Amino acid sequence: MKKCSLLSGIFLAMAVASYAQTQTATQPSAQSATTTPGATAGHGAHPPDEVKPPTKDDLLRGAYGPYRANNDLLFYHLDLRVDPVAKSIAGTNTVRFRMLADGKRIQLELTPQLNIDSIKLGEKTLQYTREERTVWIDFPETLRKGNVYEVAFAYSGKPVTQGRFGCFSFDKDKEGKPWVTTACEGEGPSVWWPNKDQWRDEPQDGMEIDVAVPNGLMDVSNGRFVSSKDLGDGYTQWKWLVHYPINNYDVALNIGEYQHFSGKHGATTLDFYALPEDLEKAKAQFAQVPEMLDAYEHYFGEYPFDKDGYKLIEVPYAGMEHQSAVAYGNHFENGYYGRDWTGVGISPKFDFIIIHESGHEWFGNSVTAADPSDMWIHEGWTTYLEVLYVEYRWGKADGLRYVNGLKAKVKNELPSISQHGINREPPQDQYFKGALMINTLRSVIGDDAKWFADIHDFYQRFKYQNIMTEDVVSWWNERTGMNLTPFFDEYLRHAALPILELHLDEAKHTMSYRWKADETGFAMPIQVGDPQHWTTVTPVTGEWKTMPWVGTGEEFKVATDLYYVAVKQE
Repeated sequence: MKKCSLLSGIFLAMAVASYAQTQTATQPSAQSATTTPGATAGHGAHPPDEVKPPTKDDLLRGAYGPYRANNDLLFYHLDLRVDPVAKSIAGTNTVRFRMLADGKRIQLELTPQLNIDSIKLGEKTLQYTREERTVWIDFPETLRKGNVYEVAFAYSGKPVTQGRFGCFSFDKDKEGKPWVTTACEGEGPSVWWPNKDQWRDEPQDGMEIDVAVPNGLMDVSNGRFVSSKDLGDGYTQWKWLVHYPINNYDVALNIGEYQHFSGKHGATTLDFYALPEDLEKAKAQFAQVPEMLDAYEHYFGEYPFDKDGYKLIEVPYAGMEHQSAVAYGNHFENGYYGRDWTGVGISPKFDFIIIHESGHEWFGNSVTAADPSDMWIHEGWTTYLEVLYVEYRWGKADGLRYVNGLKAKVKNELPSISQHGINREPPQDQYFKGALMINTLRSVIGDDAKWFADIHDFYQRFKYQNIMTEDVVSWWNERTGMNLTPFFDEYLRHAALPILELHLDEAKHTMSYRWKADETGFAMPIQVGDPQHWTTVTPVTGEWKTMPWVGTGEEFKVATDLYYVAVKQE
């Protein structure tokens, strides 16, 4: 144990030093921040994204160290009893895994606020050491590469409510009856159940979720409903089976006096759950689901979790993309809590939570980032799916209006990709700047028929996989035959927008142009000039090029609705 603690201390010191150097290198300059459109819009209402030094827990959970890398998850069986009166839980998670290398230790996580009752390999009780959330599990004999093992991790206690959505919350409905829900994307699911609390390795054969709750209540979890059984002691056990790999933070409990109604969309079963007083409102509002599925299947292909079906479940918080069990709390109103989300008059046409959180079934749940640093793969793409939904329903012009409405939400203060290997959520620009970048990429491709084929095939290439930004960039480089690495790096790894600098020479009737960008290789083509007859030019960073222009500077336009850039004309 001393050796482990010493190594952990050395690792932590090195990681903190590396983190400090990275943050120093990536801070935007004051000059670049003042030249970016959208940087100040709404700025007073939203404080800057704050970067705090990582905690020991951030580093232990974020690193994919040797005792995570030496095994591959195969299956979880979570068997849990929930007591809403005592606000306590007790159960066992049986973790099945295959060893990828010989070893005598593995790493799992469980919050220190919960008790470990035992950890067993068969009948053998195993030794363990706790360090923050990390649980180092030691085996008396070497586990051999290629062999499959199961450990039964029994635990109990009272989960601590925390984070924006509570993570594990014991609430009550309007009638005063228990309403227990989970939403742990940021805080991590190890707040309430023991698991390999990271993103890279998902249980490849899925998961069984058995939840015992007081009679009269229902649990709705991920996967396909299997059965319910009266246990004879005042509790009923609800069984669910997940047939696909699943993000650990997607695993969800939804316990309440739910009313159920259902439908079908092609081969996909649709199941809806609402509290009794909201049943009729849910039937009306949830009618948007088939239209949402039509749109996303049109662009990306079939709903990715047909074996489990699609569920939409009322919860007491805004919403969350729990795989095959999407959480909904938007008060049965269009927009976002009734507000015009992008301020351009389109959001009131649809329910933001249904459209956004369900979009994560494709990006976030099917295509998953392997590290939280690259979370834009979830959020940037899913925010762009909102744009596609609008375009599918109401046309390209409204799609463009919608995506450009996102500009006011971008801060351009920090890069959208944070440092790898640290458990923390990147800045909020990953949502809005991510979607605007993808819309810009569409304009760079410049051919909508090709674009729609590209995004379909991109999704199909990586569905059911955990990937990083490097995988995304490599695919698009190969697909387009273009070097898009500077493009992605400029938008994702730097804070400031690229600036198109213009200089009019009235005497020579020319307009000079160049990019001012953090990536020296940034050379994105862009449409400029007369909006009736756009000219596509390819500026480069730091080098002036010239084109004929007989008009005034004010008459020279840049297609900023198609590209997310700043423009500075001298």
